[in-house]
Amino acid sequence: MLPIHQYQEQFLLYLENQKIVKEPKNLYQPIDYILQLGGKRLRPVLTLMTAEVFDGNYKEALPAALAIEVFHNFSLIHDDIMDDAPLRRGNVTVHEKWNINTGILSGDAMLILAYQYFEQYEPAIFKDLAKLFSQTALEVCEGQQYDVDFETRNDVTILEYLKMIGYKTAVLVAAAMKMGAIIAKTSEENANLIYDFGLNLGLAFQLQDDYLDAFGDPKTFGKQVGGDIIENKKTYLYLKAIEFSSKEQREELMHLFSIQLDENSEKIETVKETFNSTGASLATQKSIKDFTLKAFETLEKINISEDKKVMLKAFGDNLMSRNV
Repeated sequence: MLPIHQYQEQFLLYLENQKIVKEPKNLYQPIDYILQLGGKRLRPVLTLMTAEVFDGNYKEALPAALAIEVFHNFSLIHDDIMDDAPLRRGNVTVHEKWNINTGILSGDAMLILAYQYFEQYEPAIFKDLAKLFSQTALEVCEGQQYDVDFETRNDVTILEYLKMIGYKTAVLVAAAMKMGAIIAKTSEENANLIYDFGLNLGLAFQLQDDYLDAFGDPKTFGKQVGGDIIENKKTYLYLKAIEFSSKEQREELMHLFSIQLDENSEKIETVKETFNSTGASLATQKSIKDFTLKAFETLEKINISEDKKVMLKAFGDNLMSRNV
């Protein structure tokens, strides 16, 4: 197996060799733009790495890894439109650089491109990959709708929130890993266990993202810090703050999350102080650790060598200590 950075390098080489930009340029240039913005390349790396965890060849997993990355970035273009987000990975979002219509259409094309990459596999593998991908893509859309619905609800529960981020984020991480397992032709049990590992790691990853959205460093985070607060999103931090707060704190928090302010810096700081004073910040950090440990427990059940388990565990530890 290769070190993580080499899987990233091999994926980037493969991406560079794909001819994304063609006519009409106003359709394909935005696709190339967002794919070149960088990011952690978490999902494609997981696909490549998982293929080799189960004794496959990472090179055979490159088309599926690209499909996952293209789909992920398609969802980001549309998410940014829905959130009216100005920045993505520290750069101007597609709909701001071009326009909303371009963002919608280029995103639609990316979804179709993602499916095309699976056509490089033999029929049996193609069938399993496409079935998993279709299920995952639909769940991501369901998760996005839950996310939108929660913005106008004041009775969102922790379980509902975890379901939402499970669909919106974690299932794609899980699917990325299971695709590597499918391509390596491992057992169904192994493929399902690595999916569960990825699901719990994905939940921890999204909770970490929520935390960094409020408390991350603007220089390294790449997105607008406090964006979830500005958008009145009922994140895990918010829900825990509501659970732990006094009557006065709860009323103030609910009021702040019911309005849009022209000047948001004061609102952001007030909310962050409440997250800290109520213990919501610590509770979120604990949940990040709990889901990571749950992923590691699943790892122990997978029929692979101990050194591969150690490598996957190290990957999970590094992911949870990130600041971007």
